Parts: sequence; structure tokens; C-alpha cells
Amino acid sequence: MKTAYLYIRVSTDEQKRRGYSLPEQEDRLLKYCENNNIEVKDIYREDFSAKTFNRPEWKKLMTVIKSKSSKESKQILFIKWDRFSRNIEYAYEMLGILRKYKTTAMAIDQPLDLSVPESTVMLAVYLSVPEAENSRRALNTAAGIHRAKLMGRYPNKAPFGYINTITMEGKKIISLKQPEADILGWAFQQLAKNIIIDKH
Repeated sequence: MKTAYLYIRVSTDEQKRRGYSLPEQEDRLLKYCENNNIEVKDIYREDFSAKTFNRPEWKKLMTVIKSKSSKESKQILFIKWDRFSRNIEYAYEMLGILRKYKTTAMAIDQPLDLSVPESTVMLAVYLSVPEAENSRRALNTAAGIHRAKLMGRYPNKAPFGYINTITMEGKKIISLKQPEADILGWAFQQLAKNIIIDKH
């Protein structure tokens, strides 16, 4: 019987935005192993970003992988390649390290035979598309906030001296918050007059 370690990862923002969940991933991986007669050696559940491999559960998994015999074939399973990594450079480097320990990594939704050279092209696509989506989302969010401010709305947390409010039309704006607003105004007036108050 084949064996495998299951690696499940989600970051807080992904879970909110895309509906990822650790239990859902675990359930799918366990069913995959059951259907393919694979014995599950252990499960590693990560709540951490995939920008690097400096993740607590991944480090634990690597410690186990390195402790096993170099002659023993090992397998790490996850749902998709973006669960493994979101950085192409680090991903290829880690795959090389895993090969040293006779360990293969596989995404059950995006299976690849990494012994075939052409598969590295598809791997690059699987790793880069989610990162491109993240970058595009960040740009769209920044542009949306900028547009909202130009229209007189303030979607961010109000700065000191102000409070977030909503108009009757549903527009998000900021209003003065007392007494902080008066104190802040007084402080700026003193600064404009080049008056510095010595606290000592």
C-alpha cells in the first residue's frame, strides 16, 4: 500500500474571500486516499501564508521527511499547487529539496508527472495564476478606495479626531469626533505658529 502525508493550508484572508476551509480540504484528501488505497501517515494543518516555506506546520513536516530513511519513498498530497506555494522560485527550490529525500509532492486537483520536462510549464502556470490574481485584486482594491475618496466617501478606518459614519443615502463618510478633533486642531495651530511645548 502507498503512503502519504497530507498537507492542508489556508490563510485567514483566503478563507474569508474564497471559502477555503481546512476541514473541506482534509475531507477531500482523505476520500482521495481511500479511493486510491493510500495510507495516511499524518495530517498537517496550516493557517499561514504561502509566500515562503517559513511556515510552522511545513517545518514540522520537513523534520519528519528528513528523519525517514533516504531509501523510503515518501509522498505529500495537497488539493492544489497554490496550497504548496505561491512563489515559483521557492516552489522549484523546495521540490529539489524534496527529491533529495526521495519525496514527491502532488496536487490531487492538478496532477502532474514532474519527471516529464514539459510538466514544469504547467506547474509554473498553476503557481503563477493565483499570485497574479492576488496582485490584480490588490490593484483593484487600491483603485476602488481612491475612487471612493474622490467621490467623498471614506471606506478606511477614520483617522484620529474623526469617526466613521454613514449618511441616510448609505454613503460612508467621516465626521469630527470630539473632544479629539478640537485637541488635534489646537495642536496643528500651535505647530503652524512654530510653538513647541516642552513636557518637562
